[in-house]
Amino acid sequence: METVRPCGCKGIRTCLICEKQFNISKPNLTTELQKLSSYVYCPECDLAWPGWNLESYKQHPNHEGDPISYPGVYIQLNFLTENEAKNLMDNLDELSWDSSQSGRRKQNYGPKCNFKRRKLQLGNFNGFPKKTKFVQDKFKHVPLLENFQTIEQCSLEYTPERGASIDPHIDDCWIWGERIVTVNVIGDSVLTMIPYRDNEKRYNLKNVSTYCPIVFRHNSNDKNIPTPSEQIVVRLPMPARSLMVLFGASRYNWEHAVLREDVKERRVCIAYREFTPPYLQEGQYSNESIEIYQKAQNFW
Repeated sequence: METVRPCGCKGIRTCLICEKQFNISKPNLTTELQKLSSYVYCPECDLAWPGWNLESYKQHPNHEGDPISYPGVYIQLNFLTENEAKNLMDNLDELSWDSSQSGRRKQNYGPKCNFKRRKLQLGNFNGFPKKTKFVQDKFKHVPLLENFQTIEQCSLEYTPERGASIDPHIDDCWIWGERIVTVNVIGDSVLTMIPYRDNEKRYNLKNVSTYCPIVFRHNSNDKNIPTPSEQIVVRLPMPARSLMVLFGASRYNWEHAVLREDVKERRVCIAYREFTPPYLQEGQYSNESIEIYQKAQNFW
């Protein structure tokens, strides 16, 4: 349905509101994915174990079945304290929320990007809300996020009432750097990882081979590492107050999605992005990003 709807959805994106209003039928992705072999990643042992529901990760160390390695993910449980999460949520709700696609709402702070034309503009970006600064400050204590410079911060709200979700995708690789950071403030959920087998024209993936890796860390476990050709699904737990970083193979070889069925309660997360190497302060196109970096130091 190629029209913008009052709910915020457009194109092929839908939510429960517009599906009912416009009698839109949407295939059930969850049903299709459950036909494949599935694994649940355990942050405690850095392995993915057979299963679909999160009980298998919560059973640590008493897992069952034969695990596989899943490189390129880091999950820090309890990254935020309970008080930090509550105060952060109160402060986010004092800011205005904008409608987004697929039943979500958002608060977006960052430059204006045209991914098709590969145009970067400052737009109305003037930094980030001051009361969210402490989250970026906490990144300094995460070794994997050394030298991470936030240039986009986006709060996302998912609710079951709207059937909120996000379809499988890879974050654009022309402008967004290797480390994809998410802080889950409230609401437990799951990030579902699906092997990507399409061409490199999508998501500007062809650019990746020209970049030097930012992260040189690899999973300590090297047993049974899956390849994109395998018909499997890996489920990454996203508990409330946790930090997740995708990088390397997980960032570039797998699409990620939040399934509607995995949103059981109001979930709010904050996504953080860095620039790709050409737009870093010493990069080929650093002249286009100087003012954006300056604005990114501002907390209002």
